[in-house]
Amino acid sequence: MDFFTAQDRARRLTGRLVLLLGLAVVALIVVTSVVVALAVVLLDGAPFAGDTLARALQPRLLVGVATAVILVVGLGSLVRHLQLRAGGSAVAEALGGRPLNLETRDADERRLLNVVEEMAIASGMPVPLVYVLEDQAINAFAAGHELDDVAIGVTRGAIEALDRDQLQGVIAHEFSHILHGDMRLNLRLVALLHGILVIGLIGRMLLHASGTGRRLRSRRGRGHVAVLGLGASLMVMGYAGTLCGNLIKAAVSRQREFLADASAVQFTRNPEGIGGALKVLAAHRLGSRLLATHAAEFSHLFFGSGVRSLSRLTTTHPPVAARIRRVLPHWDGSLPPAPAIRSPRPRQSSASPPGGARGAETLASGALAAAVVASVGRPSAEGIARTRRRLGELDERLFEAAHEPFAARALVYGILMGADPRSRQGQREALEGQALPEVLGELESLEVPLAGLAPGQRLPLIELALPALRQLSAAQHARFQACLSRLMALELQAGALQWALHRLVVQGIQGERRARRDRHLADLAGPLSLLLSTLARAGQQDAGQARVAVERLSSVLGVPLDFVAEPALASDLDWAMARLARLVQAERAPLLAAMSCCVEHDGRIDPEEAELLSAVAWTLGCPLPSTERTAGQADAGTA
Repeated sequence: MDFFTAQDRARRLTGRLVLLLGLAVVALIVVTSVVVALAVVLLDGAPFAGDTLARALQPRLLVGVATAVILVVGLGSLVRHLQLRAGGSAVAEALGGRPLNLETRDADERRLLNVVEEMAIASGMPVPLVYVLEDQAINAFAAGHELDDVAIGVTRGAIEALDRDQLQGVIAHEFSHILHGDMRLNLRLVALLHGILVIGLIGRMLLHASGTGRRLRSRRGRGHVAVLGLGASLMVMGYAGTLCGNLIKAAVSRQREFLADASAVQFTRNPEGIGGALKVLAAHRLGSRLLATHAAEFSHLFFGSGVRSLSRLTTTHPPVAARIRRVLPHWDGSLPPAPAIRSPRPRQSSASPPGGARGAETLASGALAAAVVASVGRPSAEGIARTRRRLGELDERLFEAAHEPFAARALVYGILMGADPRSRQGQREALEGQALPEVLGELESLEVPLAGLAPGQRLPLIELALPALRQLSAAQHARFQACLSRLMALELQAGALQWALHRLVVQGIQGERRARRDRHLADLAGPLSLLLSTLARAGQQDAGQARVAVERLSSVLGVPLDFVAEPALASDLDWAMARLARLVQAERAPLLAAMSCCVEHDGRIDPEEAELLSAVAWTLGCPLPSTERTAGQADAGTA
């Protein structure tokens, strides 16, 4: 199942699940409305008689009560949704997690950060924020609405008890949830179930008030009994509705866990990694049970069942033994005597000479587009190893700067400043008037290593810097945004890659407002022409050849495309991307294939072209792994 199919399947599953829960909510609302209406009639002072139920079922009264109940459920869900609108960071903080210090010197924490960074860059997606839960149980989770607000949380027990391969298996499992579209579904479930729970909470409040309130006790006995009955009924129905929703949530979650385990094996090509982590989990004295207050609410997000369940029907995870046998069919049932921690492998020294990052990557022209589409959201063991090697080839000063907020700003400024000397002079003067002196000092200290950047190294550095940049205060963020805008405005010869990296930084920090996906390629001929023409010119200096590539794609896509010969302004490209963001999911695969054809229509992809393709795909929500891997797949397909 490719990335686009998985995303569509997740959306269909979300729709079916919402429909099923919606039916349960409708039934709950109907019963609740009848009970509330009956209580209203009794509290109104009317004597209990045979026609009491008939009076309670009067359409006007019933519709009014049902509307109130719907508003209660809707507002409860909306409030929880707004509480979680920040994405994964809101979930991590609700569970008591703390952001991992990007400059940490703790060997275990540094190993975790390296594993997450390698997996993210190999997957072609933003490096997520990493949180540590100070809990000795072994567990982890991934949460967020979109790729640019993801957070990965890992417990202290997992960091200390798992070796690097096992930790990589766990992180690959969590990235599978991200890439298969599970996160959005999980957070919507949390909001909907909270709305249902509100009914039960109101019932509990009424019971408490009727038992302790003097005013209610001084009323006539019949009214007091009515309030008691109403409170008890609401509490029972609210908790029964929550239980029903939890049963549905658990059934879906168990299947998604098996899929995530299998994907972790596929990503890493190492079943002993995820399998070993599960065996350590099974042998661990504390298991995966978390002590966090909200652990039950977010139980379906975890790597292992974070709460104790009274029934197999309500547990969100399959038995650990069953999961082990799925990834290790020949497992004999033995478990390690105690969790073991291995020393983390040292990161490769920056003194090693750059290898393949400096050379051009030649791709098989015919098979590349299909291979690119098939690779989206599917990192490979080779890609992860290559990413680890390339991160080791980075200058140590640049690698460290990407993890420190002041230096990260300077690093991004240096990467986005143009190659033209006149542009750089004006940009430097603008920064001296806007940026903080500390940032300017960092920029000056990074000038030499930035000048030695190899082609293909800018995008990984920006991806590494995004978590540090997301930690800026509101004032720091505003100043940083102003400086970025000024840099682009003063660029005399802004290239497509410079624009794409700038857009990636902006979107990676502040996120992109989710657009309604209701447009087709045929509706977007203008934006499509502008983007594909820009990519074609970047991949071929000959304007005639670039025109041929766009015209060929026009017939293939069935969309009338006009080749744009002149370089587009950054504002025009932003306009085009904002409209292409509304493209329906089913037609994003053809768009990505067309983008790939534009870049490689001369039969090769240079590292800068690969960065451009990955950056544009990144901002469209299509995590594109390493192009070298795609080349390998294409070669294999034509052999």
